[in-house]
Amino acid sequence: MTGRRRTRSPLLTRHHRPVRATALAAGALVACASLVAGCGVVPGTAEGSGNGPIKVMTWAPSDTKATNKPGMPAFARAYARWINSRGGINGRKLTVLTCNDHNDGVAAAKCARRAVKEHVVAVVGSYSQYGDSFFPPLEGAGIPYIGGYGVTNDEFTSPLSYPVNGGQPTLLAGLGKELAAACGNVTLVRPDTIAGDELPVLLDSGLTTGRHRAASDVRAADDATEYSAQSTKALDSSTSGSRAAGSKDSKEGCVVPALGDRTSTFMDSFRRAREDYPTVRTAMAMGSVDQTVIDASGGASGPYEGSYITGWYPVESDARWDAMKKVINAEAFGDNRIDSADAGVQTTWIAYTVFEKAVESLGGGEVSADSVRGALNDGLKISTGGLTPTLRWATRDTWSSADDLASVGFPRMVNAHVTLQLVRRGQLVAARTGFTDVTRTLQNADVN
Repeated sequence: MTGRRRTRSPLLTRHHRPVRATALAAGALVACASLVAGCGVVPGTAEGSGNGPIKVMTWAPSDTKATNKPGMPAFARAYARWINSRGGINGRKLTVLTCNDHNDGVAAAKCARRAVKEHVVAVVGSYSQYGDSFFPPLEGAGIPYIGGYGVTNDEFTSPLSYPVNGGQPTLLAGLGKELAAACGNVTLVRPDTIAGDELPVLLDSGLTTGRHRAASDVRAADDATEYSAQSTKALDSSTSGSRAAGSKDSKEGCVVPALGDRTSTFMDSFRRAREDYPTVRTAMAMGSVDQTVIDASGGASGPYEGSYITGWYPVESDARWDAMKKVINAEAFGDNRIDSADAGVQTTWIAYTVFEKAVESLGGGEVSADSVRGALNDGLKISTGGLTPTLRWATRDTWSSADDLASVGFPRMVNAHVTLQLVRRGQLVAARTGFTDVTRTLQNADVN
């Protein structure tokens, strides 16, 4: 791969530390217009010690030309209003600072330095593609990063990271595992970047686990305005052989676009091209598409109808999200930035659930970055109401499920479970009950 450009992708970002896995990703977020002035704050000025408010930060990109998830910081502020109306956490108010990382490494580092300056006890429920920029300031100050979106490799390697999902690796491995039984020829369309080079490995780990041949690999520019050539190539590959010849015994081919924010652009081209080919299925991972994207593209009449999608959590209509929806209705009704179907909002809810339970475990003791980190490192088991498996991080002296994935470069990944969903009549619905654990699938992945 000598001489190829290093490009950041919303699906995966490179990592400077010496670990085997260099691929990761998924998806998307918002808040303050500047770092010195204009940042949204739920009132409260004291730090985490004593009886004053507990101060945290949530950041995400907003108003950029790339991935935006304004709902994450907006929901964090709504959560603070809700928890404070109930007396706070252990009787102490919660202060939420927000910051816009602008999808820029310099801005992400500024957000982290501001978190250090403000003496926050944790960064919670955030999104940034620039872990190599924001983790060093946080690590220097000992500030835990709880429930990031899983979009960088750093989130699964930094000892101060506490991810609540398995990021892009689990989604692609899980998708491959499901497609092995459902599809004939499988074709992956992915960014022609160094980061994109790792995507076939993850998808193929699932396919080969299901005794399916590896996917065909179609490369595409990650900043193109149309993908007609790639659509035709993917259709040729996925419909070649017996299916194209009309055999009733063969399975339909499947096309897997994994282009992040450009997936919608690809699907526009693909919808036009597929009219001249036998029927194929499409499949993708959450982060490339969610319910908000499906709605915006026409719902049941859009290009995603019938697609398989792997996600981290149950579908939005599941009753397990009712508690989150009550918070939105009570504190953010009418705020169109916050959508209960947005995986970023869902991740933020789970992240604050983890943070709340970590603080509660301290009783009346000091709430600081060190004590919150200590509670999580000591093996605290955290239930998220069935939205994820029980989450448990641990130090090297205490076993956790992350130990199973340390050998393949994911030492902080404690949740390698995914859900399989289907777009039916314009809505994401569960295609299979419960979660699928892809730990063993990832252990067999040839990531290096």
